[in-house]
Amino acid sequence: MIRAEHIIKSFGDVTVLKGIDFVFEQGKNNLVIGKSGAGKTVLLKILVGLLQPTNGHVWFDDLDLCTLGKKELRQLRMRIGMLFQGSALFDSMTVEENIRFPLDMFTSKTRKEKDMRVDYCLERVDLVGSNRKYPSEVSGGMQKRVGIARSIVLEPDYLFCDEPNSGLDPKTSIVIDELISDITKEQNITTVINTHDMNSVLEIGDNILLLNLGNIAWSGSKDEVLDADNEYLQDFIFASPFLKKIKERMN
Repeated sequence: MIRAEHIIKSFGDVTVLKGIDFVFEQGKNNLVIGKSGAGKTVLLKILVGLLQPTNGHVWFDDLDLCTLGKKELRQLRMRIGMLFQGSALFDSMTVEENIRFPLDMFTSKTRKEKDMRVDYCLERVDLVGSNRKYPSEVSGGMQKRVGIARSIVLEPDYLFCDEPNSGLDPKTSIVIDELISDITKEQNITTVINTHDMNSVLEIGDNILLLNLGNIAWSGSKDEVLDADNEYLQDFIFASPFLKKIKERMN
C-alpha cells in the first residue's frame, strides 16, 4: 500500500498539487487520470521520490518516503519497479541485458541466478527466445513488454507505470493492460498507472483518481465511471467527438 497524505507541491508561486490525500491499494490497479497539466506527472515523481513535496508525506506501508536517508531510500527503490512511457531501453544492450540491468545494479546474485530470473520474466511477458535481440529489432509493443519484464525482475512490491499505452495501437494496448493487471494481482503488487487511455480506465481501473488543476476532482472504480455525476469526469471521458456521439445515443 502507498498512502499520499496532503501532498502539496509548488514551483515558485505556482502550486501544482493542492493537497492530495489518497490510498493506492495493494494488489490493485490504481489509475491516475486527468487532462494535461492536471498534475499527474508531478504526483508520480513525488511518489517515486524524484521530487520532494512542498508539504505532506508519502508512506510506503510503514515507511515515510520523505524522511528516509540515502541507505534506506536505496533499499526502498530495490522494491520499486518502473515502466517508463517510452520504455527507456538501452539501444546498445540486448533484450536480455536490458532486463538483467537492475539485477546487475542492485543484487549480488550469480550470473546463473540472474539468467534464470531474466528467462522467467521473458516467459511471463511472452517473449521467450528474444534474449539476443536488440530493441531496434522488435516492435513497439514488444519493447513495452521488455520494459515490463525489466520492471518486475527485482520482484517489486510497488510498480509505477507512466502512460504504458503511449504510441501503441488499440489491440496492443489491451494486451499491455491485461499483462500489467495480471502481474499486479498474481504478485500482489501495489501498482500506480498514469494514463489518458479510457480503455485502461474502463477495463482495469480498480481504483481511479481524477486530478484537475492539482485537486482531486473525483475518485472511484471502473464500475462507477460511466454513471458518475461529475462534470470533470464526464468532460474527461467524452472529450472526443466519437465518444460524445456514443453518449448522445445512450441518452
